[in-house]
Amino acid sequence: MTPATPAHPASAHPAPAHPDDAGLLAPGWTGSPAAAATADGAFLRALLDAEAALTRAQESLGLAPEGAGAAVTRAASGPYDVRSLAERARAGGNPVIPLVTDLTAATGDPFGPYVHRGATSQDIMDTATMLVAARALDPVLADLGRTERALAALAARHRDTPMAGRTLTQHAVPTAFGLKAAGWRSLVLDARDRTTAVRDALPAQLGGAAGTLAAFGAYGARDATALPAAYARELGLRASLLPWHTLRTPIADLAGCLAFSAGALGKLAADVLTLSRTEIAEVAEGGGGSSAMPHKANPVRATLIAAAARRAPQLAAVLYGCLVAEDERPAGAWHAEWEPLRDLLRLVGGAARDAAELAEGLRVRPDVMRANLDLTHGLIVSERLSAELSSLLGRARAKELLTELAPRTHTEGRPLAELLAEEDELRGVDLAALTDPARYTGSAGILTDRALERR
Repeated sequence: MTPATPAHPASAHPAPAHPDDAGLLAPGWTGSPAAAATADGAFLRALLDAEAALTRAQESLGLAPEGAGAAVTRAASGPYDVRSLAERARAGGNPVIPLVTDLTAATGDPFGPYVHRGATSQDIMDTATMLVAARALDPVLADLGRTERALAALAARHRDTPMAGRTLTQHAVPTAFGLKAAGWRSLVLDARDRTTAVRDALPAQLGGAAGTLAAFGAYGARDATALPAAYARELGLRASLLPWHTLRTPIADLAGCLAFSAGALGKLAADVLTLSRTEIAEVAEGGGGSSAMPHKANPVRATLIAAAARRAPQLAAVLYGCLVAEDERPAGAWHAEWEPLRDLLRLVGGAARDAAELAEGLRVRPDVMRANLDLTHGLIVSERLSAELSSLLGRARAKELLTELAPRTHTEGRPLAELLAEEDELRGVDLAALTDPARYTGSAGILTDRALERR
C-alpha cells in the first residue's frame, strides 16, 4: 500500500547540493535525483518538515492552540543557514538542537514555545531521515522501472539469439542472449519489489526522551499514543507500532534493499564489462570514450555501476552494526547511521540512473556472438555430441572418439563436424545440424518467455 500523500507536498522538493559538495569525485551519482534528495539542504528541509508536522499533529489533537501549526509551518519555509547549523551541531552532537533554536525564534510569539514540544532530537532526526529516504527512493524506483522495461525489450528481441554460455570464465554450452537479459531483468525486478516494500513502510519516529511519550501526557494529552499516528499522517509516512529509537528495523531494511539493489545492478554491469571486452565484443554501451585513446569506447555506465556495487556492502554492514544499540536511546549508534545511509542512497540512486541509460542504449551484436560460438570449432556442443553419439556408438566409443578429436580441432584448425565426417561409423549422420550451436540452446527460449511473464 502506498503511503498517504504528505499534507504539504511542496516541502518535498529537494534543495540543491552545496557547491562545496558538488560530487567532483563521485561521477556515479553527481547530478542525479538522489544527489539532490540527499544534499545537506535536502536534509535540512526534511528536518524542518518534521518539526512543522509535529506542531500540526499536536494542534489536531488539541495539544497546541489553533494557528500554531500554520505559524511553525510558515517559519519552517524560510531560509536557514546550513553551514551555521552544521558548525553549531558539534555542541550537542546533532543538527536538531541548533535548528530548534532558530525555528523557535523564527516562529516568534505566541507560537514559538510549541516548536519541538515533547520531542527529542532523535525523533526529528530519524523522521527526517525517513523523509529523505522516501524522496530519494522514488526516483530510484522510476529508474529501476526504466531499466527493467529496456531489458524486457532486449530479452524479447533476442529470445533466440544464440551466444556462448560461460562458466568459470570458459565457454560451456550455448545459451541465448534473451535469457541472459531476462535474468538481468529478474534481478532488477527483485530490487524493485524489495525497494518498494521498504519505501512504503518507512515510519515516522516519535517517542520523546526515552520512548514513553511521557512529555505529551504532561502537556495534556489524554491519549499520547494517538499522537505518533497523527504525526505520521502529516508526513505521508507509516505509523510505527512502537518508538524505534533502539529498534532499528527501518534502517536495517533500508540497508538491505539498497545493498541488494546495488548488487543486482552490479551483476548487469559485470556481464556488460565482460561482454564488451575488445576480444569478446558481443555488446557495447551507447557512449563512452577515453581521454588518451580515441579508438576506445569505454563502458562507462557499467564501470560506475560496478564501483557502486563494490562499496554498498560495506556501507550496509555499518548500518547493520547499528542494530546493537544500548538502553532506550543509544550513544553513537544512530549517529553512525547518517553518513553511510546517505552514501548508500546516493550510490544506488546513481547506479539506478546509470543502469537505465545502460539498458536503454545497449548495442547487441548477434553476428559477433555467432562468430564466438565457433571459436572452439564445435566443441561448445560436446555435451550434446556425447549424448547423441553414445546412443549411436555406445558410451565408451563416443567418449574415446571425442577425446581423440577434441585436441585435433585446435592443432589442425578444423571444425569438429569435419573431423567427425571422416569417421565411417558416422556416415549418414547430419553432423552439421548436430554440431550447430544455435540448435543447442535447450529451453532458453521457453525460460525467457516465462521470465517475461513477470510484471
